Amino acid sequence: MFSPRILADRSLVVTGGGSGLGLAMAKCFAGYGARVTIAGRRRERLEAAAPEIEAAARAGADAGQREPGAVAICPTDVRDAAQAEALIRYAAERFGRVDGLVNNAAGNFLAFSEELSPNGFDTVVRTVLYGSVNCTLALGKHLLARRAPGAVVSIVTTYAWTGSAYVLPSACAKAGVLAMTRSLAAEWGPAGIRLNAIAPGPIPTEGAFSRLFATEEAQKRSLDRIPLARFGRPEEIANLATFLLSDLCPYQTGDCVTMDGGEWISGAGEFSDYRRVPRERLKAAFDAMRPKKG
Repeated sequence: MFSPRILADRSLVVTGGGSGLGLAMAKCFAGYGARVTIAGRRRERLEAAAPEIEAAARAGADAGQREPGAVAICPTDVRDAAQAEALIRYAAERFGRVDGLVNNAAGNFLAFSEELSPNGFDTVVRTVLYGSVNCTLALGKHLLARRAPGAVVSIVTTYAWTGSAYVLPSACAKAGVLAMTRSLAAEWGPAGIRLNAIAPGPIPTEGAFSRLFATEEAQKRSLDRIPLARFGRPEEIANLATFLLSDLCPYQTGDCVTMDGGEWISGAGEFSDYRRVPRERLKAAFDAMRPKKG
């Protein structure tokens, strides 16, 4: 899709990089020549992911006739500011510098809000919001000290600006990440540091996807809401993240790009559900509703 060298020699950090969307993005970045540091709390998951990223790096190098990207692992609890700073420091020591960050580490679960425990709320907010803030500020300090440009991409959700029932901690946290993105885009813009966000729709990934759909019926209803009539794919988010981290969009900052097959905007339309009616039936109904001439 892009030039094989679009991220060549770029040093990028991906939190939650051992599985799911994080792993898909890390593989994509390495395939385009980036040196990727993946972070997560479980070392064994990171160690299992590293060979996949290395394979993607080799394949990309063969296609682009250049040196392959590289991967490093750094077990990190992003909820701890000191560990977030150590992550950026490690990546900088390992690859000479850090140029970009993907805030992907997350946690979520379905619950009645009145039954949430303080610890349940705190666990999600600290991972999603505190973790993103901790890593972003750590990278910002690194870039500002170097007087170097950089880019941050944060994975949010379409309910970051609307809220959603049954995921109160996640909705609060993702809204905060979006506010961070826009706030720092304004504050750090003069230093050449860009911050953007991606709001994905439903994307089947290992573990998280099944936990957010209580029944098969709920999954089907979710699919029915999407005009493109399918769920997203991890590589589609990875392609968008590659674009936002690259030099192809140097004027884009403080933005949130929605990639959800039209789900969010369709849900906001009064008559969007008419698309489920066969077109011939719908046309006949529209024709019957028109005022008669004369």
